[in-house]
Amino acid sequence: MPAEDIDPFETDMFERLDGVREVAEDVYYHSYFSSVTAFDTEEGLVLVDTSVEQASPRIAEDLREVTDAPVHTAIYTHGHLDHAYGLEHFLLEDQDDPRVLAHENVPDRFERYARTAGHNEAVNARQFGGTVDATEDLADESGSRFRVPDYPPTVTYEEGVTLSVGGLTFEIHHGKGETDDHSWLYCPEREVLCSGDFHINVAPNAGNPQKVQRYPWAWADTLREMAALDARHLCPGHGHPVVDDPAEVQERLLHSAEYLDTIVEGTLEVLNDGSPPHVDVVHAVDYPEYDAPWLAETYDEGEFIARNVIRYYGGWWTGRPSELKPAPRDAVAEEVAALAGDAGTLADRALELADEDVRLACHLAD
Repeated sequence: MPAEDIDPFETDMFERLDGVREVAEDVYYHSYFSSVTAFDTEEGLVLVDTSVEQASPRIAEDLREVTDAPVHTAIYTHGHLDHAYGLEHFLLEDQDDPRVLAHENVPDRFERYARTAGHNEAVNARQFGGTVDATEDLADESGSRFRVPDYPPTVTYEEGVTLSVGGLTFEIHHGKGETDDHSWLYCPEREVLCSGDFHINVAPNAGNPQKVQRYPWAWADTLREMAALDARHLCPGHGHPVVDDPAEVQERLLHSAEYLDTIVEGTLEVLNDGSPPHVDVVHAVDYPEYDAPWLAETYDEGEFIARNVIRYYGGWWTGRPSELKPAPRDAVAEEVAALAGDAGTLADRALELADEDVRLACHLAD
């Protein structure tokens, strides 16, 4: 289904679940924009992610209706705002600070956030429909969400680590995908797989034009590693879980890997054929199509993923002469408007084209 036909905020990815769901014995899942999975063990709760600051109070309140256990360990699947910034709301008033575990690259992400707070505030405002106020000092650390969280990791790992908490085993693995600091975990006693954002109930968010490098080829490898576990339950980074259906878990993971493989290999094939300009590569790739709603291109799309492949294997120059040392945009705009007669002519034509060729209309709007 074409992305333009779907409202991304009406997909399963962002759907807010009505309360906590028990996906396995003493394993609770809740998603309110992003998800939290809680394992209730004999030593306390093991939390997988803590959601975004604004949503975590609601999730924590619902979780406390089913368990009053203190938080023993929190595991961050990665360092994005919607996964690692809400821990304080899950803590009991008189409990000790819990252990916080994450991949060793997560602290580096937090430092990058603090250093580029203004930039990140701006790109997220664009992505989620807000506005960028140029007069506001968004880089002020005290006023930005992009900072080191109040509960940063106390323990980090490199490739993998296994924890034992309250009679349960947590096998934690590193993989590159949406980020370079990503983790996923499996609890064999409960047959529960927590994927982080390796699975989010829509097509993998492996392109995302405004964000740093993503790794669709490594992402596909990780999906196959997870599928090999034959998990019974899947707790994703966003949206509804898959409960007591190992066949569905397998299908989602393996088809998502196939989707990414197809785009990566197709992009490299075109890139290797004489290294044409980037835009020509993007238009020449044969993108996969799936009817499954959890592979709907609503939050990202194949064309953006292809560009991330190009970015990784190539340089920043697109291959077009004008884009190596471009003239200022204002100068180009004035020249093109003068050739067209005036700027109004360009604007009128852009509006005429908008319904039939939005790509070309955007060039005129520029």
